[in-house]
Amino acid sequence: MHLNMSENNSPVDDRERDRLPPIFNHGLERGSKQPCASYGNFFSSVSQKREAAGHGLSLPIILPAIRHARGPRLICAGVKQKHRISLDILPPEVRARFACDPIIPLRTKTTKEFQEDIEKATFSGDWKHVHEFYLTTFDSFLELNAAFKKEANAPFNTTEDSGINTKFVNAVYDAILHTPPETQKAVLKGIINSLLREWKGPRTKDDLRAYFVLVQNPQYTSTATYVIFAHLLRKISSLAEADHHFLMHWFKKLSPKRFKQLVERLQLFISTRLFPARPEELPPMAKCSWWIPSATKVLSLLNAANSIATAAILPFTDFYNLTLDHTDFMEDYRTWQTHGNSNRFTFCQFPFILSAVVKKAILQRDSEQQMISMARQTLVDKVSRRQRVDMSLLFLNIKVRRLQLVSDSLDELARKRADLKKKLKVTFVGEAGLDMGGLTKEWFLLLIRQIFHTDYGMFTYIKESQYHWFSSWNCDNCSEFRLVGSLMGLALYNSITLDIRFPLCVYKKLLSPPIVPCDPDAPVGTAPLTLDDLQQIMPDLAHGLAELLSYEGNVEEDFYTTFQVFQEEMGVIKAYNLKPSGDKIPVTNLNRKEYVQLYIDFLLNKSIEKPFAAFYHGFHSVCASDAIMLLRPEEVEVLVCGSPHLDMVSLQRVAQYEGYSKTDPTIRAFWDVVLVFPLELQKRLLHFCTGSDRVPVGGMADLNFKITKNDVSTDWLPVSHTCFNQIGLPPYKSKKELRQKLTIAISNAEGFGLE
Repeated sequence: MHLNMSENNSPVDDRERDRLPPIFNHGLERGSKQPCASYGNFFSSVSQKREAAGHGLSLPIILPAIRHARGPRLICAGVKQKHRISLDILPPEVRARFACDPIIPLRTKTTKEFQEDIEKATFSGDWKHVHEFYLTTFDSFLELNAAFKKEANAPFNTTEDSGINTKFVNAVYDAILHTPPETQKAVLKGIINSLLREWKGPRTKDDLRAYFVLVQNPQYTSTATYVIFAHLLRKISSLAEADHHFLMHWFKKLSPKRFKQLVERLQLFISTRLFPARPEELPPMAKCSWWIPSATKVLSLLNAANSIATAAILPFTDFYNLTLDHTDFMEDYRTWQTHGNSNRFTFCQFPFILSAVVKKAILQRDSEQQMISMARQTLVDKVSRRQRVDMSLLFLNIKVRRLQLVSDSLDELARKRADLKKKLKVTFVGEAGLDMGGLTKEWFLLLIRQIFHTDYGMFTYIKESQYHWFSSWNCDNCSEFRLVGSLMGLALYNSITLDIRFPLCVYKKLLSPPIVPCDPDAPVGTAPLTLDDLQQIMPDLAHGLAELLSYEGNVEEDFYTTFQVFQEEMGVIKAYNLKPSGDKIPVTNLNRKEYVQLYIDFLLNKSIEKPFAAFYHGFHSVCASDAIMLLRPEEVEVLVCGSPHLDMVSLQRVAQYEGYSKTDPTIRAFWDVVLVFPLELQKRLLHFCTGSDRVPVGGMADLNFKITKNDVSTDWLPVSHTCFNQIGLPPYKSKKELRQKLTIAISNAEGFGLE
């Protein structure tokens, strides 16, 4: 099926319509059923009116549904007023047709009856009754509500219940693509007819219900329907904020399958408009520049629905449009920086649609630009003072001793705070060698390893969750926490992946707010966290609090708890009140929710307020950038620590070799062994070779993984050079020997597997 609909004969836009005199639907209710003209006649009629308007004529557009209606002549304002007053003396049955909310006709067809009609039509080949159903149902918003509303004239004015019989909608749409072409065309004609009707006053909830039903139509996967789909999306995107709020809550009630299908159709629409396979099938981009903004705004409603759902319907990554990876996203970013969230559309206004790869590239290029600006400013300052230019001034040069690694790093970063946005270069005192990236990575690996060691006392390792958390008692000297924040910022700024195990709520707190406030005393790093966040860090405690919330007995008598909590600090138990005089306020069935929320806020926010604020400021001292506002907490985590999803086949595809070729028996045996390793051993191998068991955002290709030949006895174990993502393999004689030696090496490597 193909509809020949070019931009030249598309429906008139809203601005053109506003310039035209009103249409008088004398004798017709809004949305009443009338015969629909053919596509050719209908669009030629619209085109003629547009051409006439272009020659200075002002003609009313008469829609196909009312083209033959006889309307009154235009009258002056005074006559209109008299006419309006005279309506009061008309009988009720005459006045009813002018009501704002027309009475919806009763339609009683059930899902079962419709499915039986489909089965009969499929078996007999007679689609007449089915065709009439589709023709009637999609002819107007009134008929859509008549067919799909649970109770025709009930208001259903709540966000929790759309009032739509979802099961019936699904059955009708599941069958539509299997109906004859003339039936499918009749549906599209009806949608066009509905979208072009005039409304006076605000949209009603029945109008929203019609939009809600129409946007789920599976016909919009065909480019032949894109003109219609675009106009529907434009109507939805231009609704009032209150209407969007209703739609958002109704969308979250869709089944995961339907919700995903709707997201995929919108993504396909955007991708196809950006890069059409057959450009001649679509209007020129210049004539439909509003298509992509409209679709993206509707997609944002689905993204919002996904966010407010009790459990996310789709992973947030399903909202990425990977087609945008191939667009000029830096131009989009610069436009967004200049115009912000103004009426000028940019994809950066809707960052959920940009993949982590795009965001990483934007952040890197923005960082590079800041590095260049800092270096240029240093150079200009030296030249203006007629001082000798030292090229080392163009870099952030860190010189450290291995035995005083943390203290030296802390001193260097504190002294050179103004240079943090320059390119990082690391030198180990007393060791020769240029930093071509390997020394920088080694510095990060060794420093992180030492700082996060439990003996160092800055962070507590929680075995049950395998995460690190901030030590609440180590709050006197926050400079070291600022150092860790700076390290994370520098790693992100210099595209280094760190082996850090923080729970997701740390990244939520890092983005609270995403831009450092101008007021130095403004609170930072405090996020609204929930029991789910505590569950990720301290699952046993979270389980206990969940049981308290669901306990059916008398909480006050059975638990005997007050709004006071106890915490061990350096072997000493300390008591803290969760609210004033909390030690005297018992926890009861009525206030237990407040107790749990205050307890969570104390553990994850207030008890570590000072060290986390230092950590926050350290991170943002390096990563202060508009690009940070584009990131979700999960994306910050992936950019800092890499992705946990391994793909060893991809690693094999991009691996480089030195001393071996990919056809050598040792290499073939290596991949035969690694590809069948259990996931845990694959992670250990990656950690052994790179210092982290995670993958950079760009995928395995960004690892620059290399296998080198070690011309030593096969009695030796493999060795690794984590700074360069290399593993050295002796030429083992058999696959069994290679598996045995490799397993021993990766299972018993100390620390980061440094050679």
